[in-house]
Amino acid sequence: MEVFYFLVFGALSAVVAALELSKTSKDRITTSPAFNSFKNNYILVYSLMMAGDWLQGPYVYYLYTTYGYGKGDIGHLFIAGFGSSMLFGTIVGSLADKQGRKRACVTYCITYILSCITKHSPQYKILMVGRILGGIATSLLFSSFESWLVAEHNKRGFDQQWLSLTFSKAIFLGNGLVAILAGLFGNVLVDTLNLGPVSPFDAASCFLAIGLVIIQVSWTENYGDPSDNKDLLTQFKGAAVAIASDEKIALLGAIQSLFEGSMYTFVFLWTPALSPNSEEIPHGFIFATFMLSSMLGSSLASRLLARSSLKVESYMQIVFAISAVCLFIPVFTTFLVTPSNQKGGGITFSGCIQLLGFCAFEACVGIFWPSIMKMRSQYIPEEARSTIMNFFRIPLNIFVCVVLYNVDAFPITVMFGMCSIFLFLASILQKRLSSVVEKSRPQDWTTHREREMETAPLNAES
Repeated sequence: MEVFYFLVFGALSAVVAALELSKTSKDRITTSPAFNSFKNNYILVYSLMMAGDWLQGPYVYYLYTTYGYGKGDIGHLFIAGFGSSMLFGTIVGSLADKQGRKRACVTYCITYILSCITKHSPQYKILMVGRILGGIATSLLFSSFESWLVAEHNKRGFDQQWLSLTFSKAIFLGNGLVAILAGLFGNVLVDTLNLGPVSPFDAASCFLAIGLVIIQVSWTENYGDPSDNKDLLTQFKGAAVAIASDEKIALLGAIQSLFEGSMYTFVFLWTPALSPNSEEIPHGFIFATFMLSSMLGSSLASRLLARSSLKVESYMQIVFAISAVCLFIPVFTTFLVTPSNQKGGGITFSGCIQLLGFCAFEACVGIFWPSIMKMRSQYIPEEARSTIMNFFRIPLNIFVCVVLYNVDAFPITVMFGMCSIFLFLASILQKRLSSVVEKSRPQDWTTHREREMETAPLNAES
């Protein structure tokens, strides 16, 4: 393996270690033992859930090829996964708000385990069922767990600022360290122990089953809107009205869709971008490097979120702008660096520049997750949290399905340029969100003062 990869990985490791070890009292939030116990329990469960997800990711495409399916058939399987997340995601989100978030988290575990079991069959129809189950599980993963956490955090009366600590730690471990370890563990199962490409899915089932037991034993149930007189259609209408009537929620949904759509497109594009002439690149090691970059971002996010004087709405404008520049680098290098036509070999100079840019983008992803979670906890109403969060994923899934369907129709530079434009637009919308929030704060303060004035005479009489 080329020295360049080790240098990048080593430099990122040193920076992450330095950031974590150099935290001062300003970067830390003083909490209570009860909250620490609650936080650690959630992070353990979240890490197990993400381990179950990360173990599968690198081997889905490879497993399908071992069963003899071509690029077109595999593309249809992936589209089925994102399509089911789009079609069924809002329904399961609404059921989570109505029937209970803990129950939805348990359903995630069961659904994903069933999806893993289908990977043992080479039959296309059974694999398609597995992708549909996986799409439903993905919707639950990215809505129900966060909804349960926010509701339970508030129900137990913990400080609102402490929520950001749970978010940043969960992303640092679940989307960083666990992802790296899952990639290495999967490599051991498939390559070292020669257990075959289906073995990571069996391991994922074990982790999901352990998490399921912990949820059942240690979590309590909470609800969004538990009223019995609201059917699913009424819940959908209520969520749609909330999005349409509150500009902050609508802007947040648009920002999330633009960023995540670009992020998922990047997942499909980084391999051909770094190896346009079939250069030999260590995919697993590069993936681990990206996850280390994400850890760096989440470490930075924990520092930013710990400062109450620094508003998340403000610094995310810069993060989105940097992300746009990072994904424009493949377009930039096309015009400035002479492309190599030599087949095979190691990574090119252009590839090295792009890899550094991609690492910077992954650092922005690490900042994005806890920050968007923080904003969602502030602006999305509790009674329809899961429903609204899955509404946000509808345009995202449509976008990813369109990209997958047309991935061969456009040059890779056009795709990266499109993602860069979307991220720049997200930065503009984030600036708009910041200004809307600033305008609403004086009004909220005035309303609070008016309520105090109204209750003052009653308190005086009593």
